[in-house]
Amino acid sequence: MPDPTSPPPTKNAKATGFLSLGLKPFFLGVALFAILAIALWALSLQGLNLITPTYGMHLWHMHEMLFGYGSAVLAGFLLTAVPNWTGRKPLSGVGLGALWLVWLAGRVAMMLGAPPLELVTLDVSFLLLVIAVVTRDIVIARNWRNWVVLGPIALIALGNATFHVEAITNGAPDYGPRIGLGGLVFLVMLIGGRIIPAFSRNWLVAQGATRLPAAFSRFDAVVLLLSLAALALWVLIPSGLLTGAGLGMVALLHLLRLMRWCGLATLSNPLLFVLHAAYAMIPAGLALLGVAAGLDDPALYVAALHLLGIGVIGAMTLAVMSRASLGHTGQALLADRWLQAGLTSIFLSAFVRVLSVFSEYQPSLIVVSALLWIAGFSLFIARIGPGLISRQPR
Repeated sequence: MPDPTSPPPTKNAKATGFLSLGLKPFFLGVALFAILAIALWALSLQGLNLITPTYGMHLWHMHEMLFGYGSAVLAGFLLTAVPNWTGRKPLSGVGLGALWLVWLAGRVAMMLGAPPLELVTLDVSFLLLVIAVVTRDIVIARNWRNWVVLGPIALIALGNATFHVEAITNGAPDYGPRIGLGGLVFLVMLIGGRIIPAFSRNWLVAQGATRLPAAFSRFDAVVLLLSLAALALWVLIPSGLLTGAGLGMVALLHLLRLMRWCGLATLSNPLLFVLHAAYAMIPAGLALLGVAAGLDDPALYVAALHLLGIGVIGAMTLAVMSRASLGHTGQALLADRWLQAGLTSIFLSAFVRVLSVFSEYQPSLIVVSALLWIAGFSLFIARIGPGLISRQPR
């Protein structure tokens, strides 16, 4: 899989406007949204509701962190990576701006309590449009080897639609959130399993290392297939010994997979090592989810969901956004102390949120976790934002 941090090999590869490449509006927009969404949620927990979502604050928080945040990160990554994979011109200008506005309109509609029919149409259409753009480029370029990425994205879109239907009909989404979270975690497994060993190999070769990460092999394919089966089982049967055993098995397999990538050898390169650290949250989160499923323990279940949501999705997406943004704004792929602090804050946010589930100081710890999340994305914006807005490479 080509490096999505490298400019695409097209005649417009040097375009530097804000709407020249998908990562610019989507990564900056989603970072700002990540701050706003968690700030509004934390304030609501203190009794201060500043918005009136259609489905209420709890379901709004759940939906927006999965489908509002997650879909925008996916769009920014894919609209940047697909030109690398296919050699085609990236979506830019009016088309990119219109797509970004569809995402933004969905966030505003969710916040302001739009009528359900209009809300569902607007929100669900975004990922469908992203899928259409990616499919078009893959088909025209006959880039069939990357067709597999469309499956998880379609699942996430299905999860989003299911969430809305369940919220409207039952008032309590059940399958939708699990489909969405499972799809996002699987995408991290799929894409992370390609880019982490590849990036690590390239850097270690440059350092003259003799021990290098294992290339993608049949073992990785089997792990992904078993992971898909275990996550599907969890979506259908969220508790029970069989589900717990399946999740525990794939947790161990992902730990073995991670150990094949020489992560400790990248410690001196924080922007690279953080990818390994974020991937390590997959076996940790799946193991905790497996125990929660086996014991049918609600507290462990909440802890596992937040470890996967913040530790896997939050940390991995922020790490990839940082690397890709630096690469596409002409900057060295290095994390200074501010960016390192931002990335570290997300991991701390995950650990504090998990700890809060078992603490008598839960309300206070949730606020601390929220502040750490906000700090992480604020530091990302301070460090990366100017490069995304500037029309000239830095």
